[in-house]
Amino acid sequence: MTEHDEAADADRRRRLLRLARVAWWLDDRFRVPILGRVGLDGLVGLVPVVGDTATALTAAWIVVEARRLGMPRRKVALMAMTVGFDWLLGLTPLVGDLLDIRYKANRRNIRRIFRHFNEPLP
Repeated sequence: MTEHDEAADADRRRRLLRLARVAWWLDDRFRVPILGRVGLDGLVGLVPVVGDTATALTAAWIVVEARRLGMPRRKVALMAMTVGFDWLLGLTPLVGDLLDIRYKANRRNIRRIFRHFNEPLP
């Protein structure tokens, strides 16, 4: 392996870890009794439309970064549909918010990304 390959691998790993950290903040950051792990997506999503849209934009950044890292369009499209479904779930008052908390779209997408690059999850 050349120095360039090692540097590219290190850069990709750094970027993957950053994506995983953002996904963790969105889906799993806080422990809430009864609900379990909840992230900013579940909490900010309680603010109708604006909250769900803000977290969906952050989730969309994860999808865009996956494409920039070289994931195939088909997998990226599946990830985008996951984000869209999560956004739609969150738009339904209360019940949608509870379902949104359980769905964990960002965690799903991070698993897809790491699996594609054959990297262990952090």
